[in-house]
This record gives sequence, structure tokens and C-alpha cells, in this order.
Amino acid sequence: MRLRRALPGYLMLLPFAVLFVGFLVWPLLNSLYFAFTDYNGVRPPTLVGFDNFRRLWFEDERFRTALVNSFVYVAGAVTLTTGLALALAVAFRGTSWRDRIMRTLFFLPAVTSTIAVALIWRWIFTVEDFGLANTVVGWVGVEPVQWLATPSLTIPILVVMAVWGGCGYGMVIFVAGLNAIPEEHYESARLDGATAWQQFWYITLPQLKPVTTYVVITSLISAFQVFEAVYIVFRGVSSVGGVQDSGLMLVPYLYDMGFTKFQLGYASAIAWSLFIIIFIVSMIQLRVTRALREL
Repeated sequence: MRLRRALPGYLMLLPFAVLFVGFLVWPLLNSLYFAFTDYNGVRPPTLVGFDNFRRLWFEDERFRTALVNSFVYVAGAVTLTTGLALALAVAFRGTSWRDRIMRTLFFLPAVTSTIAVALIWRWIFTVEDFGLANTVVGWVGVEPVQWLATPSLTIPILVVMAVWGGCGYGMVIFVAGLNAIPEEHYESARLDGATAWQQFWYITLPQLKPVTTYVVITSLISAFQVFEAVYIVFRGVSSVGGVQDSGLMLVPYLYDMGFTKFQLGYASAIAWSLFIIIFIVSMIQLRVTRALREL
């Protein structure tokens, strides 16, 4: 009887389950298998054990470069994106037309095609005469800057792109969190003589801890998976990571090894290493947030 009652529900879930297994579970399991093989997409894969991971973590200098660049980029992008998103949410949390228009303008990059956005940023920083950045600095008498060919400028440019594209989404999440805080807390604080800064520090920030955790973790995952910006803006003739691999990140390196050099087993090892890194960093963030909440 129980099976008969549940059968229609299982039948309705069957199409989703088939698609879920066929397009997510099976590819993930295949990728995990390929990570322990030598596979180029043409000949059958051969098992090599942990050789791909050993080579990746202890011998591959480009992977270390990609790892360092990724952590520097993630630290800058997540910190600035979260801080600016919170500041914008506090500034435009109201229901007036001005606040609604400003929220819409800041949120637009989050729903704009990433390819189109990357092409616009490439135009902005191109060294040609029509490049917007060099046109602006030329107005004040500064010589044209090789924005995309200067290794020290690569990570800052990528961080600027990430902040511009991500702060609007974080702002919307923070606005929802701010509007969920009971107004009675602020009224009581004002009656006790608390300043605006004290209200923000002792009421707003503690109440926003779950929202902040969500914004930080989603920003971390998005930053670690950056690809389009590096590939379109900084891709050179011989390197996907720009000049001297100054913009090489984990996902572009995965693409380079898998779809340029056809080392698909090695690329799968990079993919699973990236998954482990994101998982560990996210768990650390959750534990730190939980510890701070218990203080």
C-alpha cells in the first residue's frame, strides 16, 4: 500500500532523476576515474594511480603559479566585493525610487553576459588608441600604459572586474538581510543614546552574520572558478594566463591542460584538486563564522 501511494510521485521524479544521473552524477564519476589515469581523449585511459596528483602538487610549477594567483585574486575580490556590497546595501536599502533605480543599476552586471562584459573590459584596457583607460589617462598628460602586458597589473585588473560584476548581487542579498532586522532593535538603541556607528556595529553586523556567510562563500566559489575574464581579456598567443602567466588561475589552467594539450586525465586531477580546495576553504569559513557567533 505504501509503495502504491508513493509510486505516482516516484514516476513524476523519474525524468529529473534520469537527467540528474546522466548529466551530473555520471560525468562526475567519470571525471574522478580519469583523474587516476593517463588519458588524451583518443586512446583508452590507462591507470596511473596517484601520479597525476603527485606531479600536480609537487612538480608542476605552473600549477603553483595558478594556485598562488588564485588565492591572491580570491582574497582581494571577495574582501572588496563583500565590503562594497554591504556599503551599497546600507546606502540604498530604502523603498524610494532613487534607491530602487540605484539597486537596479548596480545589479545589472550580475545579469549581463559574462562574455560581453569581458570584451568590454578588454576594450577598456587595450593599448590601442581607442582604449578607454589610456584615453582617460591621456587627458592628464600620462603616457599610454600597457595595461594587459604588465604582469603587476593583471591581478588588480581582474579584481576590479570581479568587484564591478559581483557587488550588485551581494548588495541585493544584504538588502534582504537588512530589511529582515526588526526595527525595534534600532529604536531601543536610539533610546539608549547609541550613535549610528554603534547601531551598525552592535546590531546590524551581528544580525547579518548568516547573510554575510552566504555572500562570502558564494563569492569564494565564484572567484575560484573565474575563467571568462582571464581567457578573453588576457589570453595571449602562447599562454592562456597572459604575460608570464601573471593571470593564470586554476580553471584556465585546467582548460589549457585538458583542451589545448589534451591531457584529460591530468585536467581531471586539477578539477578535483580545485573541488577539494573550495570545500576546505568553505568549511574553514563556516567554522570561523560559527566560532564568532558563539563569542
